Amino acid sequence: MLTDMKGILSNAVKKKYAIGLFNIMNLEWTKAILEVHQEKNTPVILGVSEKTAKYMGGYNTVFSTVAGLIKDLSINTPVTLMLDHGSYEACQNALDAGFTSVMFDGSELPIEENVRLTSDIVKRAHKQGALVEAEVGIVGIVKDSIVNYGKIASPKECIQIIETGVDILSAGIGNIHGIYPDDWNGLSFDVLSDIKKAVGHLPMALHGGSGISDKEIKKAISWGIAKVNVSTELQIGFTKSIRKYIEEKKDLTEKGSDPRHLLKPGISTIKSIVAKKIQLFGTQQISHPKIC
Repeated sequence: MLTDMKGILSNAVKKKYAIGLFNIMNLEWTKAILEVHQEKNTPVILGVSEKTAKYMGGYNTVFSTVAGLIKDLSINTPVTLMLDHGSYEACQNALDAGFTSVMFDGSELPIEENVRLTSDIVKRAHKQGALVEAEVGIVGIVKDSIVNYGKIASPKECIQIIETGVDILSAGIGNIHGIYPDDWNGLSFDVLSDIKKAVGHLPMALHGGSGISDKEIKKAISWGIAKVNVSTELQIGFTKSIRKYIEEKKDLTEKGSDPRHLLKPGISTIKSIVAKKIQLFGTQQISHPKIC
């Protein structure tokens, strides 16, 4: 069932567990992730970037795909559909399509502009019962083998952003999108501690969850992280499994080139990774629908 998941995220902060945001890339990924969470009876956030939404056909197509799978697969565990790292315009488009949450990424804007635009999106989203995540500081990124370590968030700027009424805060604490370099120094827990004191019980998100050690993820969750984003690990596992299938020439056997067979190893890997993350995050099973 599609929900804004506000109550569940609040519960995650109190009980010190996290909800996984797993980025979807196509129908197969979406179906696999939903099936695992249905089996585990745990809530899930499905994330889609602007580029992926365009690749899949548009925001309406993404929404219809998710809503259709929820109905046809009889998914009754809470599901949130979130635009991940969206621009101001993209957030508006995602909300128009029915997304139940959006992440506005104004982290590279001057803080005053970030606050102004975040406030506008919060007003619009809350009118239709959707949640908003905003970012302060900048989550790093690895692109073309060049590492940009981003920008560590300021507790003062975090307070400015949460005063807009956002539901989730993403703060740069040394985390990185993509494959982490060997010389990465880990998360800045001192900063996370200061930010947590400033934001209180507001749910916080940790982006770049694929390359962070299990130990640090568990520690971050115990310090107030209630949402962990996973994408790169799914991409790598998916393609590695399909590459092995092709290298073993299984695609040359009878019906081996059928996409349903070709993609099967990758889908199995996706399911395995997601199941392990649910356990790592300590995601609680749903027993009281009223907290959704």
